[in-house]
Amino acid sequence: MNTQDTFKFAQTHEWADIEDDGLVWVGISHHAQEALGDVMFFKAPTIGQHVKQGEAIAVIESVKAASDIHAPVSGEIVALNEELDATPELVNEKPYEIWLFKIKPSSDDSFTSELNQLLSLEKYISGPGA
Repeated sequence: MNTQDTFKFAQTHEWADIEDDGLVWVGISHHAQEALGDVMFFKAPTIGQHVKQGEAIAVIESVKAASDIHAPVSGEIVALNEELDATPELVNEKPYEIWLFKIKPSSDDSFTSELNQLLSLEKYISGPGA
């Protein structure tokens, strides 16, 4: 996994890490987990589910609230972090190390365009993640 300096961020507080295998690992930002408080439950999308960028596809619940998790890119859900079934609070402990699910991106043309719509860490911190 890369460092958060290479992550791309959605305005809805998800991070996307493009790995060498071409998959996009998705998690939530430090700002998001801090705003949520203690995470109690994660309702994941379904493996094989086709998602569109910006679509609400999962839910994370805390003692304070429930929040939708949006797809930062379009594609197919190919993996879920099963560790979160038993210990969803790991999201609070290591938000940039704990991924929620992995997406196999759609065609290269739309993927590049979608990545360009996401924010660098610097822009995220000075904007929605402030």
